[in-house]
Amino acid sequence: MSRKDQIEQLERDWAENPRWKNVKRTYSAEDVVRLRGSVQAEYTYARRGAEKLWELVNGSSKKGYVNCMGAITAGQAMQQAKAGIEAIYLSGWQVAADGNTSETMYPDQSLYAYDSVPTMVRRINNTFKRADEIQWSRGIDKGDDGHIDYFLPIVADAEAGFGGVLNAFELMKNMIANGAAGAHFEDQLAAVKKCGHMGGKVLVPTQEAVEKLVAARLASDVMGVPTVVLARTDAEAANLLTSDVDPNDAPFVTGERTAEGFYRVKNGLEQSISRGVAYAPYADLVWCETGKPDLGFAREFAQAVIAENPEQLLAYNCSPSFNWKKNLSDSQIATFQEEIADMGYKYQFITLAGIHNMWYNMFDLAYDYAKGDGMKHYVNKVQEPEFAASSKGYTFASHQQEVGAGYFDDVTTVIQGGQSSVTALTGSTEEEQF
Repeated sequence: MSRKDQIEQLERDWAENPRWKNVKRTYSAEDVVRLRGSVQAEYTYARRGAEKLWELVNGSSKKGYVNCMGAITAGQAMQQAKAGIEAIYLSGWQVAADGNTSETMYPDQSLYAYDSVPTMVRRINNTFKRADEIQWSRGIDKGDDGHIDYFLPIVADAEAGFGGVLNAFELMKNMIANGAAGAHFEDQLAAVKKCGHMGGKVLVPTQEAVEKLVAARLASDVMGVPTVVLARTDAEAANLLTSDVDPNDAPFVTGERTAEGFYRVKNGLEQSISRGVAYAPYADLVWCETGKPDLGFAREFAQAVIAENPEQLLAYNCSPSFNWKKNLSDSQIATFQEEIADMGYKYQFITLAGIHNMWYNMFDLAYDYAKGDGMKHYVNKVQEPEFAASSKGYTFASHQQEVGAGYFDDVTTVIQGGQSSVTALTGSTEEEQF
């Protein structure tokens, strides 16, 4: 396809495809084509995931909204698929703590190597692929009883972009190349970025945050993938700003300066709304990080953003950093997600579900195992509950088959012409006892 044809095709897609109805671009189709290069790769996982995620947040999800959980390992993501979760959230906090390519433990301050989240996206997609290969090799097709759609869309944490707009552009490309369906960028200063529930957060000017969203969209356009772009603001809690140059930030600047030269600003709902409204034209979903599960705050923020952008979708972090029972009753907790979904929060996630589940359950088992009756605790806390969960579709009690021993037996048999004495499952304890 010639350059001219590519440009015309892209212009037509932007004008006619309802996917782009509410998306604002500050660049042209000609700009995108010029930056693509002469050969355009196809990113199947990213494309399929992005299309699926967009359908889910626009009404195809089972509940009318997506409620998902953070996964910290590829195996956790696979188990979520088996259990019926519709999408995966990949948290930078979890990657920092226990899943980064720096191979150490960090707090959520963008200290880990910048390729860590894209690498985890790739690992999750590779595990989804293996699980799908195992299922397919058993003759289970889409529509059959027991079929599982393993290729869940992954929304990945891009932090504050790990730098400026060029860093954000390259990071988004890396996310897409590894199969991310969506990514979120926050409006903190990358150099001193903090977890949204820590102190010391510094905002960049609104326009700088917008430019990172533009960079993310440009990256997805250059790669030819309709990646879902999410904008996060930390303006509810952040009371520092790098510069007072942006008119959008002027109403919140107090005039005070810090020892580092930062400007103090009035944090809270109004500052959050001003940024949410500013980001909406450039983001498919807008997320305001909050300090507690506050229905009133969520409602006011949603109403204000949607008043300016009537079809804007929102995202919400149902965070483990909230003490849920200290803030809400049991009945309020039970209906919380449905209530905020009605406000427009169509993508909801428990950021740190995976790591809290993993670390707590290992501590609980290890504590009793170390102090009690040894194997009794493993059997009672792990093996027997695993057997009981088979009625729900849990299959990891047969762990050899779960990770592909049977699949590779098939590979061996095919290579050796149907006769092999070295397949793994035949004669295994799993075959005999499970």
